Amino acid sequence: MSVTTAYGGGAWAPRPGSMRDEMRATWGDWGVSSECGRLRAVMLRRPGPELDAIDDFDAVQMRADLDPERARAQHDALADAYRQFDVDVYLVERGRIDKPNSYFVRDLMLMTPEGAIVTRPASTVRAGEERLVAEALAAAGVPILMTVHGRGTFEGADVCWIDRDLCFLAEGLRTNEEGADQVERMLREIGVQSVVRVGLPYGAMHLDGVLAILDRDLAAIWPRRTPYRVVETLRKRGFRFIEVEDEAEAHAFLPLNFVAIAPGEILMPAGGMAMRAKYEAAGVICHPIEIDELIKGGGGIHCMTGFLKRDEL
Repeated sequence: MSVTTAYGGGAWAPRPGSMRDEMRATWGDWGVSSECGRLRAVMLRRPGPELDAIDDFDAVQMRADLDPERARAQHDALADAYRQFDVDVYLVERGRIDKPNSYFVRDLMLMTPEGAIVTRPASTVRAGEERLVAEALAAAGVPILMTVHGRGTFEGADVCWIDRDLCFLAEGLRTNEEGADQVERMLREIGVQSVVRVGLPYGAMHLDGVLAILDRDLAAIWPRRTPYRVVETLRKRGFRFIEVEDEAEAHAFLPLNFVAIAPGEILMPAGGMAMRAKYEAAGVICHPIEIDELIKGGGGIHCMTGFLKRDEL
């Protein structure tokens, strides 16, 4: 008796392409493999009534009391700015009254060339936020490669993409060794050739607070905070560096917490004038936007943005 097609005979046709080959046809136009390729789509969470419910800003890991209505107005302006640059904006619609930090979407997901990794935030305050982003990713049709599990903790701001073959993965307060191990395994499974592991110093929140990519060969770094291995690796690749000098400005206005909308063009927080001057002297086009109320939550534009699609470099 001959084998039927369902069992591999006759007209059986094996699937020829990889996940990356089939991404657009099966799932949509998603994928990220750099921090500065032309930005096409992002995911944001507009702060909802959870901001009005805050009783103690320090207890929920924020830097200061904030004005919820002003924060929402600034977030709306950020979303509009993305749209003005022809970036598609997808929203995390569902929130939780006990999760005021959920507008920092970058922490809750990491986009790769083949789909998203859903994170597992390190603190009890943010535990459970990842489900809100997972639901939004699924609703948008974005493939989810894995969810960090077991006793692993990982937040997306602890990865920095350089190109499809190189990324940095940091351990520290928010990402533990088990979480980093899980993420590294997945990145290597999808073909990332070099995952460079680094450690963050005590008092640092995320890698994106001490390293930011402005262009194909230009990075902003914070001396005495940016891991030496990061600088050494990028220097070997011919990168130039812009260094933080005014630490008070860097802490207050988060000028490293920008988003590149294209190589050499960034959307950055208003107020960091010393760093902005350095960026512009290096040929970077800067578009400042007021987010001072949102910064009181503890993060900037990069922290608030889940990247869904960038052009490859």
